[in-house]
Amino acid sequence: MVTKMNKLNCWVFTILMLLALTVNADEIQVSVDRNPVSLNDSFRIIFSSSHGFNDDPDLSPLQENFEILDQQHSSNSSWVNGHSTSSDQWIISVLAKQSGELLIPPVAFGKDISKPLKITVSNSQNLPQGDEDLMLEVEASPEKPYVQSQVLYTLRFYRRVPITQARLEEPQIKDAVVEKLGDDSTFNTQLNGVDYVVTERKYAIFPQQSGVFTIQPITVNADVLIQRRPRFNGFFNLQNTDTRRVVSKAVTLNVQAVPAGINSDEWLAADSLEISEEWSDKTMQTKVGEPLTRTVRLSAKGTTVGQLPELAKYQAIDGIKTYADQPVLKEDKQADGLTAYREEKIAFIPSKPGNYTLPALHINWFNTKTQHMEKVSLPSITIKALVNNELNAQQPSAPAQQTPFATAPVESADNTGLRFWQYLSAGLALGWLLTVIVFMLKKPKLPAQPAPLKQAVEKVPESVIEKALKQACLENDSSEAKQQLLLWGKQQFGADSLGGLAKHCNEQLSNEIEKLNQSLYSVRHQTWDGSGFWQVFVANQPKAIINTQQDDGLQPLYKI
Repeated sequence: MVTKMNKLNCWVFTILMLLALTVNADEIQVSVDRNPVSLNDSFRIIFSSSHGFNDDPDLSPLQENFEILDQQHSSNSSWVNGHSTSSDQWIISVLAKQSGELLIPPVAFGKDISKPLKITVSNSQNLPQGDEDLMLEVEASPEKPYVQSQVLYTLRFYRRVPITQARLEEPQIKDAVVEKLGDDSTFNTQLNGVDYVVTERKYAIFPQQSGVFTIQPITVNADVLIQRRPRFNGFFNLQNTDTRRVVSKAVTLNVQAVPAGINSDEWLAADSLEISEEWSDKTMQTKVGEPLTRTVRLSAKGTTVGQLPELAKYQAIDGIKTYADQPVLKEDKQADGLTAYREEKIAFIPSKPGNYTLPALHINWFNTKTQHMEKVSLPSITIKALVNNELNAQQPSAPAQQTPFATAPVESADNTGLRFWQYLSAGLALGWLLTVIVFMLKKPKLPAQPAPLKQAVEKVPESVIEKALKQACLENDSSEAKQQLLLWGKQQFGADSLGGLAKHCNEQLSNEIEKLNQSLYSVRHQTWDGSGFWQVFVANQPKAIINTQQDDGLQPLYKI
C-alpha cells in the first residue's frame, strides 16, 4: 500500500512540476520529417525555438517508445530590414520500438518544455517488390480529393549501391499548383532482408479543376559508383560511374467538384482552420481622434495563402473611420503539409465619443477530414470612444460675432482721389482688351488639323490571353507572363505598366504583380513562382473600375 502511495505521489509531483514549468516556459515547436512511418524506418524529430533553448534536452522520456540513434543541434541568425531573427533546432533521429499510434512525449530543455505530438507507426512496410539496386516509389493521398484541396504526393528513392549524384524530375500535372514541402529526408530500411538507403521527398498538389488528373511518371537518373581498376594510377584518377535511369508509375487523381449547395465563390477547403484576434488596448477604449488597432490572424492547414479570404470587411459605421494595413501573408511548408497564414491590422479612429459595435466575423470552410462544412467566427464587439480634452483644447475658438446693428462706414474725403485712380486703371484695362480682340480678328486662320487618332490596339480575346498567361505561369516564364499580363491589363484597365495594373487589383494580386516585377529587374535574378501567381490570379477578382465616361462591357474574369 505504501509503495502504491509513493508511486501516486511521484506522478502527482511530476505533473505539478510540468505544469509549473509550462507556465513560465517558452513555446517549443515539435515536428517530424514524415508521418506516418514504418516500423523499421528511422525518422527525425525536430524541436524548434525562435528564442533559443534554456538547456540541453532531457531525452529520457523518448526512450520508452523510441530508440535514439543520433542528435544534432543547429542555430541560425539573420538580420533583415533592421530586424533580427533567430532559430534554434535540436534534431533527434529515432527508431520506433513498436507499431501503432505512438506519442512523442514532452521533452524538457531546462525550464522550457515541448508540446506532445502523435505519430503513426505502420507494421506493414509499403515498399516496392523486388531486389533491384535502385527503385522508385510514388504515392498520392487522398486519391479522390476535392478541387483546390491538398494532395500529399510522396516520392521515395531506394538504393543499395553507392551513388555519386542523382537527378530528379519534378512532378508534372496540368491545371494544378505544386509546392515542394520542406527538405528531403534520408533514412535506412530493410526490404526482403536487404538494407536500403531511402531518400524521401514530398510535394503538396492543389488541383484547380475537377475531373480526372494524371501525375506523369517521375524519372531519376543516378550515377552509380562501380568498382573498376583505374587505367592510370595517381592522384587525378576519376571515380568510375555508370548512369542508370529509374522510372516510377503514373498516379491518377479523381478530383471532385464543389459539393452542391455550396457557394463556389466562398469555397475554402482545408484540413483545419483557426482564427484569433488581438487589440492594442484590452479595455477596448480609445479617445476621439486616436486609433484602436485590431489584429486578426487566420491560419489554415492544407491550403495555400492565395485561398485565404480577406478579413478587413467592415460596413460603414457612422462616427468611426477604419484604416486597414497591408496584410502579412506567409506559408509554412512542413513534411505533413502546407500551412497558410494571413494577418491583418485594422485601425479604428472615432470622430465623436460614444459606443460603437463591430459586427461578428464569420468564415465558412470545408473540412476535408470530416467532409462537412464548418464555420469559424469572431463575436461582435463594442468599443468605447472617450472625450479627448487635448484635441478640444487644440481647436481654434469661434470668431466673435458682429453686432447686428453695425454702422456703415462713412466715406472720407480721401476716397475721391482713390476713385480717380480706380477709374483710370479700369479704362487702361479696357483699352488693352480691345487691342487683343482686334489682333485676333486680323490673324490669318491656319487650316484645321484633324484630331489625333488614338493608337489602335488589337483586341485579343481574353480566353487567348489567359491561356497564354497560364502556360507562362506553369513554366515559370516571367518574361512571357509579363507580356501577357500587360495585354490583359491594357484591355481590362488601359494600364501600360505592371505598376499601373497593380493599382486596379486587390491586395493579393497586387502583391504577386510586385513580386513578378522584382524578379524581372532584380540584380540577383530572383526565381519567380509562376504557379503561385496563377492561383492568386484565378482565385481573386480585380477591384471594380469606376469609369464615368463609358462602359467597356468586359465580362468578369473567369474563375477556375
